[in-house]
Amino acid sequence: MVEAVDIPEYAAANRLARAIAPRLARHPGKCGIHPLSDGLDAFAARYLLMEMAEQTLDVQYYIWQNDMSGRLLFSALLDAADRGVQVRLLLDDNNTMGLDDILSELNRHPNIAIRLFNPFSFRTLRALGYLTDFARLNRRMHNKSFTIDGMATIVGGRNVGDEYFAAGEQPLFSDLDVLAIGPVVNDVAQDFERYWQSKAVSPLNEVVERGEQDPHQTVRLPTEWQENDQVKKYLNRLRASAFVSQFDSGSLTMTWAKTRLLSDDPRKGLGKATRGSLLPVRMLEVIGKPEKQFDIISAYFVPTRAGVAQLLSLVRKGVKISILTNSLAANDVSIVHAGYAKWRKKLLRYGVELYELKPHSDGRDAPHDRGLTGNSGSSLHAKTFSVDNEKLFIGSFNFDPRSAVLNTEMGLVIEHPMLATEVHERFIDSIRDRAWKLRLDKWGRVNWIEHAGEPEEMVHKHEPRTKFIQRLLVRLVWRLPVEWLL
Repeated sequence: MVEAVDIPEYAAANRLARAIAPRLARHPGKCGIHPLSDGLDAFAARYLLMEMAEQTLDVQYYIWQNDMSGRLLFSALLDAADRGVQVRLLLDDNNTMGLDDILSELNRHPNIAIRLFNPFSFRTLRALGYLTDFARLNRRMHNKSFTIDGMATIVGGRNVGDEYFAAGEQPLFSDLDVLAIGPVVNDVAQDFERYWQSKAVSPLNEVVERGEQDPHQTVRLPTEWQENDQVKKYLNRLRASAFVSQFDSGSLTMTWAKTRLLSDDPRKGLGKATRGSLLPVRMLEVIGKPEKQFDIISAYFVPTRAGVAQLLSLVRKGVKISILTNSLAANDVSIVHAGYAKWRKKLLRYGVELYELKPHSDGRDAPHDRGLTGNSGSSLHAKTFSVDNEKLFIGSFNFDPRSAVLNTEMGLVIEHPMLATEVHERFIDSIRDRAWKLRLDKWGRVNWIEHAGEPEEMVHKHEPRTKFIQRLLVRLVWRLPVEWLL
């Protein structure tokens, strides 16, 4: 006999609730977790769940690109609203350049409300905003969450864009989200509400001016792009994705674990959050200090002097630390790489294992450097770490000062030794072929080791697949007092 399970009252007859309630009943107090490491499956999860939505969609992102995948999800939001779903879209305004018309059109729909985090007053020449209001605009909402009918949520590192979803011709990101059901979904929904009502957030119509519109005119988005062959091929791939087939058959695997949401106070976006509410402090409280093993995967790893001291104190206590981040060749934000490169020798001297991810393919275009936004082209975008093969964090938090003290961040702490061990083993298996291992030679210089085949190895004396001018820029930047900005 299946035990009754508490679900939102309005969702009692909801299609999604009916599908997951029996599974929740068999695992009281725990959350069902399904990792989304494949880009196509990550898109399929969002697209399919949008189609299933009957009551609410609460969507929160740092970046939403106006490309194929972004337009497909905009269209899915509009379709949901046309069915009567109440849609709320919360975007950080740093990356909405060129979206004002699309967002304004969607915002006209009676079932769609759009708000912007730390909006720019100057819509075209945004650099003027930084000149006049830098202290506020330098703080961004880096959170990513996607919650459907209060019953399921997707949290992790992915933004919305072709490079995150294995679509288009962009160099691809390696990234990680999780689909979660169970008690943590309500926590994510409450956290979204907290941000939605925050003083750092403004309704779109208070920020973007638009001419008079006929309120009776139907909301429509451009559709001609949907006839593109690339779009049709992607949708065909979508229908054949593993996620779609498993979800439809009811065979989608779930790991059941105690799961907790960690999220910054939205007042951090105004510089008003207390130190005790910051994510790094709360992570330490929830996860505790590693005692045996600490694996870090971070797209942008800027440890700072204080962070290096903390890592080395763990090493002295016998903790084995392994770190995977982007190589300079794979990094789309060269100046951020400088904040990591300056500490490599010291970390290596004390026994920390460092790995730098190679670009995805020799044949792909090199990542395009995007300044400080870092919103396209990098190989690695995931932000996850595991502690003692027992606890796992998956979210938006990079190990850098920007994530720690400037941007708002969020993620899930999952207590499940098998899942944490699985992530650790996948980490070990993947780095041999996909990453360079760093080590010091007898003169104390950093070498990059590439395994060309058992037992052969290739030793690079400087950062592989980079130009002299790139390496020079990194060395110049790491001598500047800008680490707090990175």
